[in-house]
This record gives sequence, C-alpha cells and structure tokens, in this order.
Amino acid sequence: MSQTTDPAATTPVDFWFDPVCPWAWMASRWVLEVQKVRDVEVRWHIMSLAVLNESRLDQLPERYQELMGRAWAPVQVATAAWQKHGADVLGGLYTALGTRIHNRDEGPTREVIAAALEEAGLPAELIEYADQEQFAFEAQLRASHQEGIDKVGQDVGTPVIALPGPDGGQIAFFGPVVTPTPKGEDAVRLWDSVVAIASTPGFYELKRTRTVGPDFGNLP
Repeated sequence: MSQTTDPAATTPVDFWFDPVCPWAWMASRWVLEVQKVRDVEVRWHIMSLAVLNESRLDQLPERYQELMGRAWAPVQVATAAWQKHGADVLGGLYTALGTRIHNRDEGPTREVIAAALEEAGLPAELIEYADQEQFAFEAQLRASHQEGIDKVGQDVGTPVIALPGPDGGQIAFFGPVVTPTPKGEDAVRLWDSVVAIASTPGFYELKRTRTVGPDFGNLP
C-alpha cells in the first residue's frame, strides 16, 4: 500500500552541497527563499566536487583542476564542523562560507574559511582541518558524498536535492541550475514546478545549454 504525505506536516528537504560550487550556492539561496513561505525544513549535507572528479582530474581544463585543488579545504572544514558539532551547524557555516566565496568573490582561502568559522560561532581551531592531508573525517565526507550521488547517479554534480515523494519514498534530483536566484513568488513557482516534474514517474531529464554564468547580484 502506498503511503501518502500529510500536507500539513513539515516537508524535510535534504540538500547536498559543496561550498565552492556557485550553482549549488544559487540553488541553496533559492531553497531558503522557499522555506520562508512553505513549511519545509532544509537539512544540509556535504558532498565534494573534488571527490566527484578525482578519477578524471587529468581530463578537466587546467582552471577547473586548480579549483578542485582548492575545493578540499572548505569541504574538509565543513565536514569536521559537522562531525564535532552536529549537522545543525552546517547551514550557518555554509551561508558564511558561500557569502564570502561567491557573493564577495573572495575565494576559498584559509582566511575566508577562518572568518566564516568565526561568523558561524564555531571554534577557530577547526581551520586546522583545512590543510590536513590525512583528513581525520575522510570516511564520513566520502560517505555523505556517496549518499547524495547514490540518489541521482554519477553523471551529475552539486547540488543534489531530495524530498518525500507521493509513495513515501524520496524524490531526488540534481539542480536546479538557475541564475539569478529566484525570490518571492518566483521561488515558490519554481519549487512547485520542480517538485511536480521530479515526481512524474519515468521522468529523468530536462536540460538546455547555459549561456550565462552565475549572477550573484540579487544576493546580500
């Protein structure tokens, strides 16, 4: 027997992100816009573009290879924060990181990560995980990453979003890839459309070529 979702209940939305991914950042701000007017609870999870691309790094453009090298530090610090202080700290830390890395174009530097930790009210010593070659929480990082990927398949990146479906299972999808971040009614209209499409049995893909880069102009 299929299980129906109580329309009055809070809808958990699981969101996998890499702090350096601009498209995940745009989508994360969109989900937070939706949360203002819909009874949804965003639950943040770690995934890693560096992990996703490590087996094909030499096939990537040089500029992207350089970004993958810099991507380890913020995702390791975020993972350490999660492991030591619980998943509830991830939302605030992600906002502090993303605002600096993307909106202010400061990049994923050690100084930026340290400032984000301070803003999020987290211990300054977590910055030491940024440069840890034998990362203490690598297994947890990879497990969280794999959990997100297993929901949508290898041929995607960040973000991955999962929410309850009409049959009681989860609907998961990569994206949306959107710029600028929809606000207000536009955010809710996109949410309703994405959920409707993703919940259609047998639906897998709808895509067009991106003609512009991420626009952070309407984000604080």
